[in-house]
Amino acid sequence: MNAARDLPMPRQGRSWWPRIALALFCLAAVAIIWVSNQVLTQRYTETLKNRAEVRYTIYVGQLVSELQRNSIVPQLLVRDPELIEALRTGDNNAAGLRLRMLVEEMGASSFMLYDRDGRVVASTEPGHLGEVHGRDPYFEDAVASDGTVFTTLRRPTGEYAFLYSRHVEDAGEILGVISVEVDLARLERSWAGTQDAVMVTDGNGTIVLATEPRWRGMAEEAALEATSVPSSVDRALRVTQDLAMVQPDAYVSGEAVLRRELSIPFQGWHLVGFTAHASVREKVNGFLALEIMGFAILLALAFFMSSRKTASRLVTTQRESAELRQLNARLQREIAERERMEKTLQVAEQTLAQSSKLAVLGEMSAAVSHELNQPLAAMKTYLAGARLLIQRKRPEEALASFQRIDDLIDRMGTITRQLKSYARKGSEAFEPFDVRDAVSTALAMMEPQLKTRRVAITRTVPDRPALVLGDRLRLEQVIINLLRNALDATRGAREPAVDIILASGQTVSLTVRDNGPGIEDLDALFEPFYTTKQPGEGVGLGLAISSGIVNDLGGRLTARNGADGGAVFEVVLPALDAPAAAAE
Repeated sequence: MNAARDLPMPRQGRSWWPRIALALFCLAAVAIIWVSNQVLTQRYTETLKNRAEVRYTIYVGQLVSELQRNSIVPQLLVRDPELIEALRTGDNNAAGLRLRMLVEEMGASSFMLYDRDGRVVASTEPGHLGEVHGRDPYFEDAVASDGTVFTTLRRPTGEYAFLYSRHVEDAGEILGVISVEVDLARLERSWAGTQDAVMVTDGNGTIVLATEPRWRGMAEEAALEATSVPSSVDRALRVTQDLAMVQPDAYVSGEAVLRRELSIPFQGWHLVGFTAHASVREKVNGFLALEIMGFAILLALAFFMSSRKTASRLVTTQRESAELRQLNARLQREIAERERMEKTLQVAEQTLAQSSKLAVLGEMSAAVSHELNQPLAAMKTYLAGARLLIQRKRPEEALASFQRIDDLIDRMGTITRQLKSYARKGSEAFEPFDVRDAVSTALAMMEPQLKTRRVAITRTVPDRPALVLGDRLRLEQVIINLLRNALDATRGAREPAVDIILASGQTVSLTVRDNGPGIEDLDALFEPFYTTKQPGEGVGLGLAISSGIVNDLGGRLTARNGADGGAVFEVVLPALDAPAAAAE
């Protein structure tokens, strides 16, 4: 009987051992997961703090760089002779043109020029002309100070404007004040695109820049209390609080966040940033999920160890069969693709041979049609005018129209001769001429088109001759092409305007600017047959031919989009007297 009682004991040990092993395995897994949670949370939180510190340091560097870069601009502008002369003579148009040119070169937000009474006489923003700011602090401080004055001004919209101002003087006499607005809102918008909430406070603790517009003008404590949940800040700041989270630095609307404050070396400013802990929780949970998955896989392996070999052989056979089927299908696709590519290559070779035969004929016929279209249109207009003059018994004026038609016929003959000799690109016909005369002739040629449109033409030319060495007729052809493109571009404008600016120095530059929609594709602009016009209105050869003419004259033709919209074309040619001026 004692032997009968001892027989069941081994079976009891074998039945309890797997359960004990499973319990120990589960306890070890829970312990490992808990320790991993604590260690990884601490490590990722520290990494998040370091990255936030680096990111906010970059923000401070960008802010200081923007302030320092703009602080030098007033010191340079007060020495500008054109602005000083404009304040003395009251030439506000010249001052406004100068400021618009400078704002594009220096990349500032806006410039304003005040006379000694505080009236805005020139500005890059025309809406402020005539306003009186004589009692504003940035004007009074600039007049009273010998250096550059920085002023923070809050606008009615709640945003802050940051101005550098300095008085303009000549021979000890204060003529006015120049102010430069610093575009810090651009940095504020770039910060708003991140997951952090950022604010900048001045020396008095008032928020002047913030990714949350409601914070501007408040102190930090009031701003955090005013933030409600949910809000736009909630997406960046809300953190899931649990037992594993480290001690938070601050709370925003009851949510724990990481707060970092950096000192800005500028008038006691500070940058404060709030970083969410959500990324830490996501990384830790991801790692813990991998650990749990690993333990689950180990359990599955233990449960299915007995049948693993058979299942493994079956899976291997199925995988090899699937790979063979995939390889067979891929080989068949490659064979079909090669056959199709060979047929396509044969067709492409035949098409290319036929296209190369027609390319030269099409390009020459399109070029001749485009270049002769302008004189033919002008001749038609002059003939109609001569007919009316003869009917009204005014033969002398009719003879003048016939003389213009004769000049146009000569011009057409010259164009055809130039097209025949275009491949030679010779310079034997070059002679000195004044670019001002070429501009005047081109405008006279465009007179019939200008009379049919209401376009404001502004022409700015220097007082002294702008001499270059080249072919005047070909340069007139370039100017007419640019004017025609400008007129076509301003068809949809409410108040169409075209500016023609001629400047002379070491080089002679001619700028044609319009207020149209601008240029969509700058890379393909000078390629032959590229056009944005409707079918029948152009063949896309004008700018390609014009670029070739300017290159033959030793210059360059460039295009860009203006800062205020519209297209800007610039022709730069070497001045005829450039070596003599350099020697002097």
